[in-house]
Amino acid sequence: MDSSVFRGETIAEVVRAGLVESVHSGHLVELDATGAIVKSLGAIHAPIYPRSSVKSLQASAMVRAGLKLKPEQLAVVCASHSGSEEHFRVIRSILSDHGLDESAFRNAVDTPLGEPERRAWGDKPKSQLAQNCSGKHAGMLATCVVNGWDTNNYTDPEHPLQKLIITEFETLAREKVQYLTADGCGAPLFALTLAGLAQAIYTITTSTDPVHQEVVAACRANPLMIAGEGRLTTRLMKAVPGLFMKEGAEGVEVLSMPDGRTLVIKCADGSWRPMGPIITATFKRWGVEAPDENVYIYGGGKVVGQIEAK
Repeated sequence: MDSSVFRGETIAEVVRAGLVESVHSGHLVELDATGAIVKSLGAIHAPIYPRSSVKSLQASAMVRAGLKLKPEQLAVVCASHSGSEEHFRVIRSILSDHGLDESAFRNAVDTPLGEPERRAWGDKPKSQLAQNCSGKHAGMLATCVVNGWDTNNYTDPEHPLQKLIITEFETLAREKVQYLTADGCGAPLFALTLAGLAQAIYTITTSTDPVHQEVVAACRANPLMIAGEGRLTTRLMKAVPGLFMKEGAEGVEVLSMPDGRTLVIKCADGSWRPMGPIITATFKRWGVEAPDENVYIYGGGKVVGQIEAK
């Protein structure tokens, strides 16, 4: 794809004392409660890798294939978890409930994603459990056990589970997936347009399908499982009743309200910095009470500006 198209438009400006000091460019789609596009910036019909923002879609395919989990277990399947002991407890419970242990994992190794959790980890070697997608991989393994599928190659794009996930993606997004590669964790990664991603989040939020309702309800009820203490996703889901939210690597963010209002963002440089201000501005427009997630600019210990959403 032409990189000039990928840069998109300005989605936020860093303003210091009235002067624009830096800009964040990218792509943004906002849908109203009917699913209509009411705001768009950038190339919303160009494909992007949604990364971990689509774990709820992957989880829906697992539940549809017969996976039965407790809400906190299902939430951690949808998570990019910080790597706390509570996260590890729930992930291990998914494995043990299905006669598995950590040796079954086929994801990459890593240290915890959360800063406090990484400090607590210390100098222990990287592990598959600590990697932030281990909940998703535990869910994939459990789904294989339920269906009698091979657990050794569950990350193969031709595996029955991955084919079901593609079907779920395409059904929810109402478009064909584009491009296929491996995500950082090793699971298949499919590209969607930003408009298709917004449609998928809107649909899973407003769907009357019991599978979709179960997945979204589990996430809403367990915000600590979805990310971790102190992280933007968990903070906002705790504070805003009914909010569904999920981040993805390289500057992807999705969120929706129970009535279907949806916001999807892709920051072109992969940055997280403008997410709070963009979400705060959107909530203000929607009349949703939420914590102030603006990013303020300081000079000499005093506020001299802030990041302003477009």
